[in-house]
Amino acid sequence: MMLRTGMLVAALGLSGALLAGCGDDGDDQAKEETSQSSSQQEAQSASSGSDSQDMASSETADSQGSEKNASEGGGDPVNLIFGTGGTGGSYYPIGGALKGVFEKSDLVDGVQVVSTGASVQNINNIKDGLNQVAIVMSDVAYDAVKGQNQFEGQPADIETIAGMYPNVVQVVATADSDIHSIADLKGKRVGVGKVGSGVEQSAAKVLESANLSYDDLAQVSHTGYADSVTEMSNGNLDAAFFTSGVPNSSITGLMQSTDVTFVPVEGDVASTLLEKYPYYENYEIPAGAPERYNLGDAVDTVAIRNIMIVPSSMRDDVAEDLAKRFHDYLESDNVSVGALKQFDPATMDKNLVVPVHPGAEAFYETLSSSDDAATDGDAANAGDDSDLSEDTASMPANEQAATTEADGAEAKPAKQTSAETPKDNAEPTQNSDTSGGENAQDKEPQS
Repeated sequence: MMLRTGMLVAALGLSGALLAGCGDDGDDQAKEETSQSSSQQEAQSASSGSDSQDMASSETADSQGSEKNASEGGGDPVNLIFGTGGTGGSYYPIGGALKGVFEKSDLVDGVQVVSTGASVQNINNIKDGLNQVAIVMSDVAYDAVKGQNQFEGQPADIETIAGMYPNVVQVVATADSDIHSIADLKGKRVGVGKVGSGVEQSAAKVLESANLSYDDLAQVSHTGYADSVTEMSNGNLDAAFFTSGVPNSSITGLMQSTDVTFVPVEGDVASTLLEKYPYYENYEIPAGAPERYNLGDAVDTVAIRNIMIVPSSMRDDVAEDLAKRFHDYLESDNVSVGALKQFDPATMDKNLVVPVHPGAEAFYETLSSSDDAATDGDAANAGDDSDLSEDTASMPANEQAATTEADGAEAKPAKQTSAETPKDNAEPTQNSDTSGGENAQDKEPQS
């Protein structure tokens, strides 16, 4: 009995020892598992935190990138309202022609061309945010930027996309009036354009530069083109001012019935005018150009350029693309408005009195770079030709002849044309833009 009891106690003791051993191992394993779990959670937490931080950094970078793109001019396509002029003038058809040109841009959603009161209203509309593109005369734009005359104390924040065709000051006198200079207008009967028109403004400034005023004239007639021509034909006017593109159909019509003289604006008169009013520039009406009156002698005069303007706030990328597309259009064979054929696209950024928009300026810089590269290439080719000539010189005569003949077959000079004086020797065609018939460019200036 005692033996059984002892054996039972021993068995219970061994079992307790075993249970105690198992209990220690379980605690250690649990602690280890707990530790591992904790470590894993910490790692996951750290990883999660790192991912969150990376995501936050990425979002910040994206945000900064978007802000950078915005600051550099990137953005959604824009809609443009194009301010022009009256439907009978030159600005409106130009706007219609450029609508399709500009709408091909991925940066432009649409273009709405609107008829306006021209230069002054166009600038005011841009100031008020009603127009995003407009055509204006340089004299009005100059006053707007300076905040003077009709823009007194209210300067306009505008910039130029491109210089365009000139409005040329054309002073025409009857041949029997003995008028050969601006000074000769003294004591004569002169048509100076409608009151407040661009024609009258030019007439007053030209007379002023010759130390003349309306008081020095025998008669001042505020007549438009058609009426001035009628009065000159009837012998009631000795001379008249016309400020328009060349040719002016009213002048062409007058020349068919009346002998006339083109009065130059030159010498001290021109110098004084250009010095006081920097928006004027020298201009020559060429001789022997059938589509430009077919004059026997060239006539020196002055002109005011029309320009395409935008608000200074326009995005750089949009302004750059507008300038590029306008330039490429002018270089194409698709130009449908006669006025746009009256200037060289290479002068679009030259001699402007309103600052060029930085975006447009970036485009013009690419043109300059291309021209420089072409010049360098021509110089390099010339050097290569020189080297070739030296090599050829040492050849026998029959080999030289063969080489020269082969070179001649490959090198055919390209025909060159000038956009500034397009086809001066070409015969005008009926209903063509340069035939001297009624066209938009010779309407009264839309200032």
